[in-house]
Amino acid sequence: MAYIPPHLRRSKDPQRPSPVPEMLEPIFKRKLKLGSSKHDTAANSNDIEYGDHAVHRKFVCGLDNNKSISSDHFEEFAEEPDEHKRSMIINLARDNDKACANTSRSPWESIAENVWPDLLSACNNIKNEMEEKPKMCARFGHILFNENDLLSLESASEHQVAETAFKAMKNCFDTGVPAQYMEKIVHEVVPKIGVDFAEYKDIYCVKLYDGTRHITCKCTVNEDQKLELYKVVLNQVRHMVADIVCFGENLDLRLALYTRSTLSALPDDEMNNVRILIHSAILDPKVMGGLRWPMGKSYSGNYTVVGVWHREIKSYKSPSLKLKVMNVDRFFFKSGTGMVTIEINLKFRRIVSEIQDGEIDTDSIYNGFKDKLRLIWDHFLSWED
Repeated sequence: MAYIPPHLRRSKDPQRPSPVPEMLEPIFKRKLKLGSSKHDTAANSNDIEYGDHAVHRKFVCGLDNNKSISSDHFEEFAEEPDEHKRSMIINLARDNDKACANTSRSPWESIAENVWPDLLSACNNIKNEMEEKPKMCARFGHILFNENDLLSLESASEHQVAETAFKAMKNCFDTGVPAQYMEKIVHEVVPKIGVDFAEYKDIYCVKLYDGTRHITCKCTVNEDQKLELYKVVLNQVRHMVADIVCFGENLDLRLALYTRSTLSALPDDEMNNVRILIHSAILDPKVMGGLRWPMGKSYSGNYTVVGVWHREIKSYKSPSLKLKVMNVDRFFFKSGTGMVTIEINLKFRRIVSEIQDGEIDTDSIYNGFKDKLRLIWDHFLSWED
């Protein structure tokens, strides 16, 4: 019988149709009720932006010729149009199929070979066209596919899956991980990979929309138990995303290159409206996101509160890596849904600047990239129950 990773299995119990972690079930069982107008769609607090030359690819890794996938075992999830607002380039050509399935080659070498050209291209595009410094990170979770968009995968070989079906698939990357995985990362992986504890942050992110763009207000809590604004940023912009289905492992992998702009100054009237909204927020641990607003106080001027994230973050650093272990409690005002998750984020601290600076030969940077992917494969994609 074909091997099916745990997160791609469908339960036969009608009361429990999917193995999504308990804390995440509500958002995947409901479909978001998005308005039909352009303004309503843009106001969705989960809006995702892509750069002009962005590339989003999907790969399969660890699936050899003796394994196959059945369409009965893919996860259903509520469609989120903003995830697919931009036309994605899906690359699963024959060479990539062979690279990912070749058992004589390590998985991290296959991933590096497939991702590296896009990473180089994206870094150079950003250098030539933007002032922002890009960042690269690895995220760990489950790639969930919408069953309604799948072609038939019954008894499909790895080659057939990559050649035909995956090109037509939309997917959602669920970043929530179980508590036992987080414990493994903190107590076992941190000492092994050479990162040291750096800081703990307890922050609230309030996402606002003014009819044209989203801004995120990052806040701490002062002694009076009120929010104190310390930074305003624009939406993250993705320039390269690689989603890797990791067969034989507990988790899948997303590699992403992105930029985010900090707003150093807003016009006085806009800044005043932002501060009114931040100062009106009431801390309330009983509500999702941890914040609520009095009736009629969730908008000021052109700005409306559309989302809240409460993040408790432990950071660990080395010269080349930054690991974030996060407890995240989020709420989306428009859809009226929220979720509580544990998330792990691993940032590559040097590789992007090394590529853009051009002072180190490309082969050396590429070998360092492969080493980081090997570290991920060895330590971040599985755990013992």
